[in-house]
Amino acid sequence: MFTWLREDIACVFDRDPAARSSWEVLTCYPGLHALLFHRVNHWLWTRAHLRWLARWISHFGRWFTGIEIHPGATIGRRFFIDHGMGVVIGETAQIGDDCTLYHGVTLGGTTWNKGKRHPTLGDGVIIGAGAKVLGPINVGDGAKIGSNAVVVKDVPAGATAVGIPARIMETPDELAREAHAAKLGFSAYALSNRDDDPVARAIRGLTDHTAEVEGQVAELKARIQALEGSLAEQGVRADPPPLRKVAEN
Repeated sequence: MFTWLREDIACVFDRDPAARSSWEVLTCYPGLHALLFHRVNHWLWTRAHLRWLARWISHFGRWFTGIEIHPGATIGRRFFIDHGMGVVIGETAQIGDDCTLYHGVTLGGTTWNKGKRHPTLGDGVIIGAGAKVLGPINVGDGAKIGSNAVVVKDVPAGATAVGIPARIMETPDELAREAHAAKLGFSAYALSNRDDDPVARAIRGLTDHTAEVEGQVAELKARIQALEGSLAEQGVRADPPPLRKVAEN
């Protein structure tokens, strides 16, 4: 138990740069609190068969943390819920080791039938804020789910799924576009990839144009610095203020 607790605290430091001390993590992180509640509840549910008590403690844990985890869910080691408010994990969900969920994530079902009805996550899965992963689907090891995505089909290991409904990003252009958008602090995860969607086309065009302009500016800066170095070797002082500002920026 204490080994798992040490691992749970350590994984917070690995994945949250805001964490400053073990005491802060232990006392101020609702994701860790929800996980501790679940460790107890899952034992009561599966080993002691005190299911009403497990549900009651789970209900209290939801009130205390804003995170709802059914006692029947199976969760691996070093599981991290960042922020956590609004996270819902269903009864038959299975989560592997080293997974990360952000706030507003739902691991839900699509049927009222009993049996396996919630997702199975492999090891090292990352699910962005607001994403919904629904049904008895499999998300492979190391896969990533984009913010606000709605996933209703299997996601292969190592793949990235974005959009509503989620699609697997495969082409180099899509991967480069999303990487550049993330660097800008924006990612159009909820936008359709259909060519007849004018908003999606416009945002993709703006993102591509911004990436092209940044590349040109980087090339210009490199040429200016090379020119200054060449002139310095010849003993010529070159310090035009406008070019200096470009090179410094």
